[in-house]
Amino acid sequence: MTVSAQERLTRAAGYPSRPRGRRLQASGLPWILPALVLGVGLIYYCIGYTVYISTLNWDGASPDPLSVGFRNYSNIFSDPVFWKSIEHTVAFFVTTFVLQTALGVVFAVIMHSRIRLAVVYKVIIFVPVVLAPAIMAPVFRQVYAANGQFNWVLSHLGLGFLAQPWIGQTSTSLAVIIAITIWQWTGLTFVLYYAAMSQIDQSLLEAARIDGAGNIRVLWSIIWPNLRGTTLSLAILSAIGALKTFDVPWLVTVAGPSNSTQFLGTYIYQMTIQLAHVGYGAALSIILLVIALVMAIILQVAARERTGRP
Repeated sequence: MTVSAQERLTRAAGYPSRPRGRRLQASGLPWILPALVLGVGLIYYCIGYTVYISTLNWDGASPDPLSVGFRNYSNIFSDPVFWKSIEHTVAFFVTTFVLQTALGVVFAVIMHSRIRLAVVYKVIIFVPVVLAPAIMAPVFRQVYAANGQFNWVLSHLGLGFLAQPWIGQTSTSLAVIIAITIWQWTGLTFVLYYAAMSQIDQSLLEAARIDGAGNIRVLWSIIWPNLRGTTLSLAILSAIGALKTFDVPWLVTVAGPSNSTQFLGTYIYQMTIQLAHVGYGAALSIILLVIALVMAIILQVAARERTGRP
């Protein structure tokens, strides 16, 4: 029996020879099967089932739901509460993103300078990120109540004329929700910007200093352009987070008063769970999914055009 040259080289190199009659087969399916089952069998199946439910007039319990076609969708587009929740979402996204970005950059720049007790400050800034909204909601309800600590501080600072029921009136309740969200998530923005600034080539900063550039000039002309990718990523996260907002407005104000803090997430919960309009709530969920996908695609395209990547 002759031995092929390839097998002689394999034996000489110390590798085990492959048995005759057995082909080397790449079986990657078992490795991707769990993710495939989760993605197709759970996520996409649930999306498809939600689309089906959105065509029904159903309370979620009766055995004979009534098919209404796309009437739920047409009713949504003529629903003033839906459009009010869209307005709140847009205002919430723009305000929180701008202020969190500004605060995150400022904190990151300060922490990169020579400051004492920097580790302590980093922990203080990041702590709100790990606190559960369900734990902090009773605190914020007490703080912003008509007889709460915030009004007490204002009165002792000589600003008692500004005291008001912050979460009990439509003119200020949304601003309170935005302020709480900024307090909660600025720490994450700070961490991402701090990490991005650590990747900037120090020779660029030193060259700018030698050329006589001041702190503001260095920040605007060198540091900020190098943070563009992080900023675009945060924009995507903020947009999707604004669309999914539920816990803070629901736990603090219960989407009120008079729908003044109503978001798509809270409206879906009200229609589906509290009012048992399951078909209508499913249609709202599909619209929320479509809006989230469109916004993510738009921001991704904008990011590629800015960075010049394919």
